[in-house]
Amino acid sequence: MTVTAYTLAVVLDLFCVFLGYRFLFQPASAAAGYGVPARPDGDAGAYLSIKGLRDGTFGLLGLALLFFVGARAEAWFMLAVAIVPLFDTLIVLRHGGTKAVAFGIHFATAVVVLISAVLLFLV
Repeated sequence: MTVTAYTLAVVLDLFCVFLGYRFLFQPASAAAGYGVPARPDGDAGAYLSIKGLRDGTFGLLGLALLFFVGARAEAWFMLAVAIVPLFDTLIVLRHGGTKAVAFGIHFATAVVVLISAVLLFLV
């Protein structure tokens, strides 16, 4: 179980770093993948950069916690961070995104993050 807990945590953290990169360097396609595309006539660049910075920072912080503090700290971090994809679900639904993206991506991510937290607490 230890290998599974650590592997899932590292994968989730690296995925956050990847998402951060995409929002910083490929904001239009990242926003479309998020479920609420950026309007070409609007100035969403700053907001997409903020999301990129947020996601990337979460990923780096998660890796740092896991490697320098341990599984229990990472578990609490994952528990707290699960709020983000839960609210992302609501944001996508509120702004005209599809239910498939809201629940299939964001809500499912929240569930996986919570599973990761439970596994890390059990280590």
